[in-house]
Amino acid sequence: MQYANSQDELEYNPDRLLDTLIEHLNLKNDAALARALEVAPPVISKIRHRRLPIGASLLIRMHEVSDLTIRDLRYLMGDRRKKFRVSDSQGKPKDVFETADQ
Repeated sequence: MQYANSQDELEYNPDRLLDTLIEHLNLKNDAALARALEVAPPVISKIRHRRLPIGASLLIRMHEVSDLTIRDLRYLMGDRRKKFRVSDSQGKPKDVFETADQ
């Protein structure tokens, strides 16, 4: 896949990803894409209207259906991060003593 450096390609744009998937899979529209990804059609609509982000599980499903790499899929939607960082508070259990005292 060719990577361009223009400014408009650096912004988050799920439309570019969805349109590329439709073209790559030779589909006619968003409804056909929803069927191919095995999601409800409103999910694709909400992603297009920026009301729902593309989650990890959907991104993995897109990879499985299209055989495009996760990196290419992320690039198409405008995600250029090389690393993902998790905060210190994520993944830690809640303090047991706080809930037991109440």
